[in-house]
Amino acid sequence: MKHTRARAAKRLQWSRMRGAVLLSLAVLLGALGLTGIAGGDQRAPSASPPPSGNTGLPSADTGKGGIVKEGRELFVAGCSACHGFNAEGMHGRAPSLIGVGAQAPDFYLSTGRMPLPYPKAYPQRSKPAYPRGQINAIVAYIASLGGPAIPTVTAKYGNLSEGEKVFAANCSGCHQIIARGGIVTGASVPPLQQATATEIGEAVRVGPYLMPRFSEGEISDQTLNSLARYIIYTRHPADRGGWGIGHIGPIPEGMVAWLLALSSLLIIARLIGERIRE
Repeated sequence: MKHTRARAAKRLQWSRMRGAVLLSLAVLLGALGLTGIAGGDQRAPSASPPPSGNTGLPSADTGKGGIVKEGRELFVAGCSACHGFNAEGMHGRAPSLIGVGAQAPDFYLSTGRMPLPYPKAYPQRSKPAYPRGQINAIVAYIASLGGPAIPTVTAKYGNLSEGEKVFAANCSGCHQIIARGGIVTGASVPPLQQATATEIGEAVRVGPYLMPRFSEGEISDQTLNSLARYIIYTRHPADRGGWGIGHIGPIPEGMVAWLLALSSLLIIARLIGERIRE
């Protein structure tokens, strides 16, 4: 009889301990869910403007003298197989570069999207194939054939709120509102976390690959400053509306929230069931 009561007391003690552990876990998961969904990071945006990312690249009138000659030699050696000996382009292989100016070659070479490993390859950001000095030379040569200069973009002169509105209206459909990229029909959209302010301005004006091109009439130079400031800001946002979870997008973030909530509900249901049984 004593042994039976002792075993019953031990089982009851173990059941209470297990219930306390499960209750603590449920409270912890619930707190995480509430903190993530409602609390978020209450840090205010930094008062100091983000860096502009302007690298002092050559403008269209840089193409004079030796740098143009050097650029011509580099172009013939590394680019003419697709773009033609005189940059006139080749049908079905690569477009003409006459009149594109400095901004297009600087964007593609600086981001490592050119030269392509083979014609029709998908241009992806990678390590540049040329050092900065040789990129400047090639850009100067192509700029000497006519066309617009590299845009001057200074993020610190932009307005963060305006930049967010412009990005939401024109860019977020593909790049996501937090500029982490995504997938569209027939292509993948790159994240913008590595782009400098200058590269952002070049992409807006050039319209690389499937991206539309925006003229100064559609996005002014001042608005371009604001756009660059917002994109740079997205790399370390305040996350006031909730737990960022790596800014992986609304669908996976919602799945994580549901997972935390369901786990808490299951544990609480288990606790209630055990207490009723006791």
